[in-house]
Amino acid sequence: MQRILGSVAMLAMSSGMAWADYSLTILHTNDFHARFEPISKYDSGCSAEDNDAGECFGGSARLMTAIEEARARSNNSVLFDGGDQFQGTLFYTYYKGKLTAEMMNKMGYDAMTVGNHEFDDGPEVLAGFMDAVDFPVLMSNADVSGEPLLADKLMKSTVIERGGEKIGLIGLTPLDTPDLSSPGPNIVFTPPAEAVQGEVDKLTEEGVNKIIVLSHSGYRVDQMVAENTTGVDVIVGGHTNTLLGDMDGAEGPYPTVVNGVQIVQAYAYGKFLGELNVTFDDEGMVTEASGAPLIMDGAVVEDEATKSRISEAAGPLDEIRNKVVAETASEIDGARESCRAGECQMGNLVAEAMLDRVKDQGVTVAITNGGGLRASIDAGEVTMGEVLTVLPFQNTLSTFEVSGATIVEALENGVSQIEDGGGRFPQVAGLQFTFDASAEPGSRVSEVYTMEGMDWAPIDPEKTYVVVSNNFVRTGGDGYSMFEDAENAYDFGPDLADVTAEYLAEMAPYEPFTDGRIKPAE
Repeated sequence: MQRILGSVAMLAMSSGMAWADYSLTILHTNDFHARFEPISKYDSGCSAEDNDAGECFGGSARLMTAIEEARARSNNSVLFDGGDQFQGTLFYTYYKGKLTAEMMNKMGYDAMTVGNHEFDDGPEVLAGFMDAVDFPVLMSNADVSGEPLLADKLMKSTVIERGGEKIGLIGLTPLDTPDLSSPGPNIVFTPPAEAVQGEVDKLTEEGVNKIIVLSHSGYRVDQMVAENTTGVDVIVGGHTNTLLGDMDGAEGPYPTVVNGVQIVQAYAYGKFLGELNVTFDDEGMVTEASGAPLIMDGAVVEDEATKSRISEAAGPLDEIRNKVVAETASEIDGARESCRAGECQMGNLVAEAMLDRVKDQGVTVAITNGGGLRASIDAGEVTMGEVLTVLPFQNTLSTFEVSGATIVEALENGVSQIEDGGGRFPQVAGLQFTFDASAEPGSRVSEVYTMEGMDWAPIDPEKTYVVVSNNFVRTGGDGYSMFEDAENAYDFGPDLADVTAEYLAEMAPYEPFTDGRIKPAE
């Protein structure tokens, strides 16, 4: 009998028949942004009382439970992250990457890609984080050889083994990371598809036929990479906080299939755990893929040990964030889909707060980037912790002088990526403008007005205006390079979060509003 079975096995091998498919469960997160504690439906802080009532989402303790349960459902799983673990709450401000590394190690991540926010404190903090984690951190589309802190540790790709098979992993980071963060002058970023294909070819030559890209480049770019490369099987995405699936608010199917590549993403902030079940044949081709982002709601029981550790880590932060600084009459909408697409309530609040703070210096225009607004604030008492969740980047007020023509150029930059949800979208005060999203970038803005005394007047291209923004935008962040050479620039004003908190306090109870200052073309 054994001889017969052996003969059948030999026949199968010699004829190229698939003896057994290979199944893999890919668990994934992205854009966690230091949300170690549960969040509200507005993606901001959630009280212990609301959490006990089952009204909160996410948090490391829920993720821990969900990951363990998902692993128990599969005999072969991996856990990946699509970048931007850093930045977003006081936890990051206080601990930088240390608590992130501790939690990711505890959860047993197998790999992650570098997100743009991993560079917010320069290469040094990223390098320290990489030294602390037990898994590879990857970035293919950059030359880091000139950056001594990362040159010998930040790999483009790697190979791991699971279930007796080799899996190739490739990292991908936004091409415009120098505009979005602070990687420093020594790293040169390169186009994504070309970088990915180079690593695919290298891995294929090594005999690896199952290849997964961990991408922090956004849903649209991921689809472009899939369309313009060969040999990629799965892209685990991030950056655009995209929800995929068949639920309300989803932007596409889970997985989204382009050129045979399975593309997934799981929104952000630990609100979902992505679970993709993939089957490969002997040639490494995907024959089946299915799954869904799993909601981390009150039905997911929090892991007590993790909850206790996060509570301990929160101790030094509580005095700051629990301080009630103001009151708002209703929710202040700071949602990503609002503030990166048009005038939003949070944008008006922050821009007006900036302008109010420096108006006695002759400043008449405020411009801030919608991507710098990271959450909404619910009605009622407003704590400093909530303000810092909205404005976590420790940006300072910057004042400077530019021409009216430069302001119009800045507005054009601001609306140039609206179709991609670009964070450069301008929220303004002391300005009115109209934009046409269907026009070519660079020619979308019209009817720009500034406040002259008590009246609105067309902007004068030749006139010099005194402007307030944040230091990130003033120094060229989010594509605002036209401000880099501004006259009389001062980038060291008060912290933007403090300015906003004080303005909220003065206006309490604050009434959120929009007033048509930014108008889509009809």
